[in-house]
Amino acid sequence: MRYRYLMFAAVCTVAVGLAAAALLRGWGDARSESGATAGEGRDMLDVQQVRTGPHIVFRSTEPGPNTGRVALVPMDRPTGPRAIADVSCERVAATRDKGICLSADRGFTTTYEASILTGDFTKTHTLPIGGIPSRARVSPDGALVAMTVFVTGHSYAQGAFSTATTIHDSATGESFGNLEEFTVIRDGEEYRAMDLNMWGVTFATDDQFYATVASGGTTWLAEGDLSERTLRTLRDGVECPSLSPDRTRIAYKSKTGAASWRLHVLDVNSGADVRLAETRSVDDQVAWLDDRTIMYGLPREGSARGDVWVVPADGSGSPQLLIPDAGSPSAVQ
Repeated sequence: MRYRYLMFAAVCTVAVGLAAAALLRGWGDARSESGATAGEGRDMLDVQQVRTGPHIVFRSTEPGPNTGRVALVPMDRPTGPRAIADVSCERVAATRDKGICLSADRGFTTTYEASILTGDFTKTHTLPIGGIPSRARVSPDGALVAMTVFVTGHSYAQGAFSTATTIHDSATGESFGNLEEFTVIRDGEEYRAMDLNMWGVTFATDDQFYATVASGGTTWLAEGDLSERTLRTLRDGVECPSLSPDRTRIAYKSKTGAASWRLHVLDVNSGADVRLAETRSVDDQVAWLDDRTIMYGLPREGSARGDVWVVPADGSGSPQLLIPDAGSPSAVQ
């Protein structure tokens, strides 16, 4: 009798062990399929090594410990191994020597701040911001940084939102003020309205920039003068402008519905406008990979993950995936 009991106990132990092993295998497989372990085992590059050549800086959306971290890939190997910097951002923009990071601290109460970065992603100045990060840009020579935050609302698709956009000296952190304090000139005359909003700065020089101005349900492309503190409207229907490296064209998003946009490119001198081949709605301030190519972030449906895509700037071709698990890209030559 004692022998039978021992045999029964042994069988039970083996069965439980097999069941536990199967459960662990199933959990591991499901975890892998869900993407929870995506990126584990990925070969990583050294940040400083990647910085020596042309590269792309972006925000990683890869699940795991690197979610939200600033990442870099060589420009000629965008889908390959990446380098991970020791800084986390909601939005990031960078040149070879300067950067700006808009970050969130999601504690009991979520707070936000902006950090001005060196080329190796060391924080030099930290600026408190009173809203949800939206857009970030650095001037071509790195002397200026700009940021837009939602003061109320959290999406450009909402009917009621308010933004705050500021430009700062990257060496000192000093602010040139909220763009709402600038004089808006429309049709040669000063334009005043209680609902004025500005967002999406893109720099031409350390004095000239472009931005979106909105009022009364209309958005305009505006040319800004930092020293004169003016914004002169140029063309309606333009949001989130991005000036090409050769400063001849502006990529932007044009509203096509309550919560949808189509990408366009505008020739600054001739006014010629071309609709790009990307037919999906893109709610992003796009960036230029080079003088011929636009890159932009697109979220995956029903997911916190997203990817960076590219499309030709002349309206030809079709969208192509550039960097998986990425957003907020900047090309650094």
